[in-house]
Amino acid sequence: MSPREIRSYRTQAIILGHIEYGEADRILKVFTFKKGKITAIAKGVRRIRSRKAGHLEPFTRATLLLAKGRNMDIVTQAETVDNYPGLREDLQRIGYASYVVEVLDRFTYEEGQNIAIFRLLANTLKRLETHPNPVTVIHYYELRLLDLVGFRPQLFECVDCGKPIQAEDQFFSPLAGGVACPHCGKARPEAWPIGVDTLRYFRHLQRSNWEQVEGIVIPEAIEPVLADLIQRYVSYILERKLNTPNFIREIQRNNNNGEI
Repeated sequence: MSPREIRSYRTQAIILGHIEYGEADRILKVFTFKKGKITAIAKGVRRIRSRKAGHLEPFTRATLLLAKGRNMDIVTQAETVDNYPGLREDLQRIGYASYVVEVLDRFTYEEGQNIAIFRLLANTLKRLETHPNPVTVIHYYELRLLDLVGFRPQLFECVDCGKPIQAEDQFFSPLAGGVACPHCGKARPEAWPIGVDTLRYFRHLQRSNWEQVEGIVIPEAIEPVLADLIQRYVSYILERKLNTPNFIREIQRNNNNGEI
């Protein structure tokens, strides 16, 4: 292997976002198949004649050739694998994709290869592009990601007494990381009430594979409650609020008011 080959590598990557740098460059945050999340620089990409620019937009899956740099790797070639055009044509789906990327970015570090997370991200963007019920896609993604980063909530046994959860209203403790029975939950001031129907969908989404949940349409009375509970749990773990849920809610309000 030549010294040139040692200093460069090729990998699939999904573009999470970028910031402008200097007069013509961009610093990219990407999640790669080979090295997990990394920061890289695309030099000259903002110039009109750049051939890489269209391949390095957020939510694009691309094959990158990167050269190892002193502070960050350098993108020398880029070729689109999938830019999810159906996703980009729908502002609400763009909002969901932004949420997917924000949650992933908050939970992950530049700590090496994680093929499971890469595949989850790629599959989620493809599902968001085509699936008629994007909220089902989002909740399945949230629970799979929580599994992969070590924060799987306990939904089948009480986090305090260990007894099986019964078909009745319960409590959810973000501190303990799961459901507390009515008796134990009342002793936890940080716990939130969770209705039996909301918990039923929560549990089904957690224990099932995609083929078992892709046909689910979460009832309108349950969906906002479930979404709020999961987002509150995620924010509790991260110790910060997420930015994209407000953006999604604003889009939904505009759609309901007939605005374009």
